[in-house]
Amino acid sequence: MPVPAFQEIMRPWLELAADGEDHVLQEVISALADRFGLTAEERAEMLPSGFQATFTNRVAWAATHLNKAGALQRVGRGRYRITARGRELLAVGGSIAMSQLAAYPEYQEFKSRSKSGPQATQPALLDDVTPAEAIDAAIQSVRSAVATELLDRIKAAPPDFFERLVVDLLLAMGYGGSRRDAGEAVGRSGDGGIDGVIKEDRLGLDAVYIQAKRWEHPVGRPAVQQFSGSLDLHKATKGVLITTSTFSSDAQSYVQSIGKRIVLVDGSRLADLLIDHEIGVVTEATYRLVRVDLGFFEPE
Repeated sequence: MPVPAFQEIMRPWLELAADGEDHVLQEVISALADRFGLTAEERAEMLPSGFQATFTNRVAWAATHLNKAGALQRVGRGRYRITARGRELLAVGGSIAMSQLAAYPEYQEFKSRSKSGPQATQPALLDDVTPAEAIDAAIQSVRSAVATELLDRIKAAPPDFFERLVVDLLLAMGYGGSRRDAGEAVGRSGDGGIDGVIKEDRLGLDAVYIQAKRWEHPVGRPAVQQFSGSLDLHKATKGVLITTSTFSSDAQSYVQSIGKRIVLVDGSRLADLLIDHEIGVVTEATYRLVRVDLGFFEPE
C-alpha cells in the first residue's frame, strides 16, 4: 500500500494515545507503521530531498496538527499525551477531517499564521501535504523543467559539444584523472563502436570504455550488443553507454544478462547527473529549511 497521507494518520495517532500514557514520537512512528502494515521499503521511502523518511515526516506533521488543535499535548522532547479534546475527536467516530480541527480557535490561529506573510504557503498545499513535501514537490517541478531544457539544448548543439559535455561530467564525477587525460581519452573518432576510454580512478588502475549517442529514438538491443562486442575486442569488462534519448526494455534486459558491467545512461539520468554535478546549470537561489531545536529548550 502507498504511504498514508498525514490526514489518514491523525485518528490512528489519537487511538494509540488513548491509553493516556506519554508516547515518544519514534515509538509512535514504529507502532503506526505496524498498524498500517507498511513494508520495509515503504518505511524506508524517503522524501525527494532525501533528508527524512516520508512516513516519519507525515507522522510528525500529523502530531503538529493535532497539537495545534489541542488534541495532543507536548509533554517533553518528542513526547505527546492525549487531551480531553483529543478524546472528544475520537468519540465522534470516523476519520478526522481538517474541517473538524478548523473549528478550534487555537488551530485557526495556527492556520492564520501559516498563511500570513509574502511567502506564505497556499492553503491547498498546507491541507494536502506536509510543508516538506510541498517544498520538495516545487523543487522537483523546477528540476524537471531544467532537465527538459538541458536535453533540448544538448540535442541542438554541435556534436563536439556533446563530447566536451561528457568529459566535463565524467571529471566532475571523479573519473578521468586530469582534464587533459579525459579530453584525450573521450571524443576521439569511434573505434569499433568505442568513442573513448577513460580512467576509472585518478591512478588509472582500471579503464571504462565510453560510447555516446545523441539520438532522438530509443536505443535498442542491437546497438547495446554492438557496444558489448566492442568491449570484447578491447578485452574490456566495463563500459558506459550514454544517450540523450532512452533505452528499450530489450536493451535494459540484455545488460542484466551478460557478464560485463555495462551502465546505460539515458537522457533523463544524464540530465539528473548534470544537475547534481552542476554541469550546464547555475544555482539561482538557496533556501534553508529550519526547525525548532527542541533540545535547546529542555532543562539541563
